[in-house]
Amino acid sequence: MPMTTSISKYSVGIGDRFGLEGAAQLRAFLAARDRGVTITPVWNKSNREHSLIGTRPEDVRAEADAAVKACQWTGPYFVDADHIGLATVDKFLAASDFFTIDVADSIGKSAADSSIAKYTADMQRFSGALRIPGIAEPVTVSPAALNQIASKYLFAVEEAGRVYRHIAEKKGEGTFVTEVSFDEANSPQTPAELFFILAALAREQIPVATVAPKFTGEFLKGIDYVGDIKQFTREFEEDLAVLAFAKQTFGLPASLKLSIHSGSDKFSLYPIVHRAIEEADAGIHLKTAGTTWLEEVIGLAAAGGEGLAFVKALYRDACGRYDEMAKPYLTVIAIDRKALPTPDQVDSFSAQEYVETLEHNQACKRFNIHFRQMVHISFKLAAEKRSQYLALLGSNRSSIESHVSENILKRHIEPLFLGTAG
Repeated sequence: MPMTTSISKYSVGIGDRFGLEGAAQLRAFLAARDRGVTITPVWNKSNREHSLIGTRPEDVRAEADAAVKACQWTGPYFVDADHIGLATVDKFLAASDFFTIDVADSIGKSAADSSIAKYTADMQRFSGALRIPGIAEPVTVSPAALNQIASKYLFAVEEAGRVYRHIAEKKGEGTFVTEVSFDEANSPQTPAELFFILAALAREQIPVATVAPKFTGEFLKGIDYVGDIKQFTREFEEDLAVLAFAKQTFGLPASLKLSIHSGSDKFSLYPIVHRAIEEADAGIHLKTAGTTWLEEVIGLAAAGGEGLAFVKALYRDACGRYDEMAKPYLTVIAIDRKALPTPDQVDSFSAQEYVETLEHNQACKRFNIHFRQMVHISFKLAAEKRSQYLALLGSNRSSIESHVSENILKRHIEPLFLGTAG
């Protein structure tokens, strides 16, 4: 297995659309460290977000480096080229040291017959009743099942290998963290599928540090988990067991851990994940998405005056351009347009009413998940008025930074890593 850059047991991916909140985000990690839990920050941004806003991977690197310097952070940190493939990776090579290789689009494409035949022959040693410690029932492995898994996933794993080797050729082995992501697949991976995916990753000699499987339920942008929590619990615990067994069986990196691409704010899952990783003594990588942008909007709304006027106008514009805003995110949003307040209604909101409608507080009767998702996907509109938006952020720094830090610490880090209520 090639060398790999190790990542700590616990890590969190943090996004920042406009690149101003790095220090505020990092202060949440400092607060966690002061309470005895070390979590590695990973600043992540996808090619999609860069394209929509007009930023570059170098901007994320500059933000991360500046935040680390300003906060005197002495631990490791990374910059993630999020959801990349061969077509998009090159622009991230210089600035990134964490690469999330997304192979969802390759799932279901068939590898060469010779590759499938060799893989299934290599895996025949697991035929019969495969017992995985931590999973109650044995996994039945048949030649037909192996062929089906190979037909569905082997090409995707080979594509991950091609991307990994391209990065390693350009940057050098052992200089970056590798994640392989299957989370945007159409259906969750079974324990058998995940086990044999990991076998294929080992055969490709990919020193994978984190793997992002698909879980049951919907991981929509900026709102809580939608789905069967008992089913998620079972899948997550089984995936932890599969990873532990696969590491021993295939010689994968000992630090290999699960990555949850949450879409942010999956608060109902945090106690489950916390308990499971504690019991299994396992690591976790949590990838959040976009809620720092929402905290900026909340901060401007709370400030009243020009800030409130700006975010009201943004919402009106977003409603008028709904299809454009929604198109890049159709698979990860569920907005009921009939449940959205009208722009005229929002124009009548006080600062408190706007905040209460947007802020993710499920105990508040005014909170509207459809409004939150609508604002979540509309950051492009702020980018179109970048100078005005950045000026407003600049004049409300203290309030906004407080919102950003508290959101990451109280709503994400505390319930997931410290086991306390968010």
